[in-house]
Amino acid sequence: MKIAITCNIKAEVPPHLEECYAEWDDQETIESVREALLERCQEVFIVEADQHAPARLQGLMPNMVFNMAEGMGGDSRESFIPAILEVLGIPYTGSPPLTLGLCLNKLRTKQILSCYGIPTPRCFVVESEYRGMEGGLEFPLIVKPVHEGSSKGIRDDSLVRSEEELVERIHRVIDTYGQPALVEEYLDGREFTVAILGNADDIRVLPIVEIDYSTIPEGANPIYSYEAKWIFDRPEDPLDIFRCPAPIDKELERAVSNMALDSFRALGVRDWCRIDIRCDSRGRPHVLELNPLPGILPAPQCNSCFPKAARAAGLTFSELVNTVVDIARKRHGI
Repeated sequence: MKIAITCNIKAEVPPHLEECYAEWDDQETIESVREALLERCQEVFIVEADQHAPARLQGLMPNMVFNMAEGMGGDSRESFIPAILEVLGIPYTGSPPLTLGLCLNKLRTKQILSCYGIPTPRCFVVESEYRGMEGGLEFPLIVKPVHEGSSKGIRDDSLVRSEEELVERIHRVIDTYGQPALVEEYLDGREFTVAILGNADDIRVLPIVEIDYSTIPEGANPIYSYEAKWIFDRPEDPLDIFRCPAPIDKELERAVSNMALDSFRALGVRDWCRIDIRCDSRGRPHVLELNPLPGILPAPQCNSCFPKAARAAGLTFSELVNTVVDIARKRHGI
């Protein structure tokens, strides 16, 4: 069997450009995925998800693609490779172009969740100029870019407590990222992330991960900001920020798991996904967002939630990667 890995490789860049490439995978991760696939496949090729990818894929015509490509630029960047693969008729892991586009756009995700009656924090979007509070929201609030991942644009000071702070953060998002700002109500309860493997009736929720904000530096806001994910937390000095399995009672565990599954199905996700969920002050869970292209840093000292949940479920990194391939093969009937 011949497999290609489609990905964007994170090279060393100056510190001021690190955020631009936060979603991309480093060489160690890509090589670990390649080694895992080689345990079961005769040939594994790495295809950079750039303008040359369509011709390269057409020339290789692999039996399967393990898609990790995040893309660069625009709110459809994650849909580029799956769309090309569908044109070429090449089977691939993960979600289709439409789902990837919808999940990257936080507003569209929330609108679909709301249509299915799945709780999500209330919000409004500012396209260019703030014209006043909408939707009955009250401070504190969080300001985010509407279509970014990996905590890009969510800084420690994105949690705002006054209109002056709100206006400044809105304009910072619009000016810096060239996209609308999502203003979302802040939920001050516990936060979880849920890893899911499978499709239809053959689906599995891995042990739930809780984010423990008591471990972040004193004075930092209790949100999974860019600083918390990429600055406070480093492989050489990791934060003890995750609890897996999460120490929660059966009732909350069932509610969080069912909400994650409902969200997975509502957005048309396939094969695997990580869903972020946060509770309000009364302990009621709400979906923050879905990540159908979850990060999978292989080293245990790296705080990568999907591999952490997989290890808690008894899966090695190699078993996780090959399980995703097996799930996709079953879906494709190969």
